[in-house]
Amino acid sequence: MGYGFVIAVVIVALLLAWNGVKIVREYQRLVVFRLGRSFDPKGPGLVYLIPMIDKAVWVDLREAFLEIPAQTCITKDNAPISIDFLIYWKVFDPQLTVIQVGNFAGAAQGIATTGLRAVIGDLSLDEALTKREQINQVMRTKLAEVTERWGVKVTTVEIREITPPKDVLDAMTRQMSAERSRRALVTEADGMKQAAITIAEGEKQSAILKAEGDRQAAILRAEGFSLALGKIFEIAQTVDINTMSLQYLETLKALGAGPATKYVFPMEFTKLLQPFVDGAPKTPPHRAP
Repeated sequence: MGYGFVIAVVIVALLLAWNGVKIVREYQRLVVFRLGRSFDPKGPGLVYLIPMIDKAVWVDLREAFLEIPAQTCITKDNAPISIDFLIYWKVFDPQLTVIQVGNFAGAAQGIATTGLRAVIGDLSLDEALTKREQINQVMRTKLAEVTERWGVKVTTVEIREITPPKDVLDAMTRQMSAERSRRALVTEADGMKQAAITIAEGEKQSAILKAEGDRQAAILRAEGFSLALGKIFEIAQTVDINTMSLQYLETLKALGAGPATKYVFPMEFTKLLQPFVDGAPKTPPHRAP
């Protein structure tokens, strides 16, 4: 009986001692309370806790996010909008996180909702819809002012969705539809303008080419006519007076065959016949016996 009791006590002691051994990962810390008094965070690595004396609270140092459900806020121009967003935070002092706040998630959500209503109340509906980055920055600053004393740093605040009232949403839809129609008309008009410019440019080039062709043709015709006149003049230089006279006589013969009884001869004709008249044998004058 005595040996069995001793063995049982030893086993229980070993189990308690083993239960006090903790392995803390790199992204974790242990906030240890010994008899109710806190000590510096332990870890990472192997940590030993005195059984039944030390109590430990695990703290995760990794960045986490908190989802804030949709909140209805009233803008400066009395328009109700629904906003939901995310808060990204990270513990930088594990001891303060455990000691200074009991439920960080609930406390952060309460501060975020009240701060969001204050921020949206200073903005108009159009500003709330278009200035998301500004709202995110203001919210992050407001949360950081409170959460830093809890050993938590708010890294980012991101608005996920802003839902305006139904009538405003319908008006925005109509406005977007009208804007798309306007852009389509502008695009179509630009296309027609470019097409007209292209057609006019083509017609202009065609007219220029046609005019250039006509000019070249006129030049060629003029050059041909000039060459023909030159050729005629060259041939005329080789024709003598006898040839011209024969041509006139042939013409006179043709005229004599006609019914006309009167003829008008140019002076040039008499000049052409003068050599023949001058060269013909003259009959001596007849003398009376």
